[in-house]
Amino acid sequence: MTHPIGLPPGRPLTRADLDTLPDDGRRYELIDGSLIITPAPSPEHQEAVLELTVLMRASCPPEMKVFVSPLDVVLAEDSVVRPDVVVARRADVEGRVLSAPPVLAVEVISPSTRSIDLLLKRSRYEFAGAGSYWVVDPDPYERSLTWWELEGGEFGEMKRIVGDESATFERPFPVTLSPSDLLG
Repeated sequence: MTHPIGLPPGRPLTRADLDTLPDDGRRYELIDGSLIITPAPSPEHQEAVLELTVLMRASCPPEMKVFVSPLDVVLAEDSVVRPDVVVARRADVEGRVLSAPPVLAVEVISPSTRSIDLLLKRSRYEFAGAGSYWVVDPDPYERSLTWWELEGGEFGEMKRIVGDESATFERPFPVTLSPSDLLG
């Protein structure tokens, strides 16, 4: 069995190990010490990320900042993720790293990342104390946006809108959107 260059076999990986990987255009993330490598995103994925970023930036207050991947979000020493879109307090960004829980993390799911985004990443964002977590599904048969908000240290009940349905989000700041806005 071969191992990626520079990564030690037989132990959970850390943030320091992640920093040894080459800057080769791949998306490397760590969740609970396991390396996750995802393929290049689809055009629909990129469209959703771009549209959401434009909508969010138009409403973003000065004390916050909207970023697109790659921005390392350090949830723990063994968990470093790169959400597709992230909203952070400006004061929490240090170079290319967000060292505090994001105010909002957004993932646009792909067939290869569906279970990681809906289950694994959601639980890690919750445990780390992220304020909100959104998942955009670009499925042409049922485009949707699903979200959770942190309440008392846990993500509250899941909410979901589909197609042309819209919602006004108050957190992290007021913005109104629908899945159709993101996936024309």
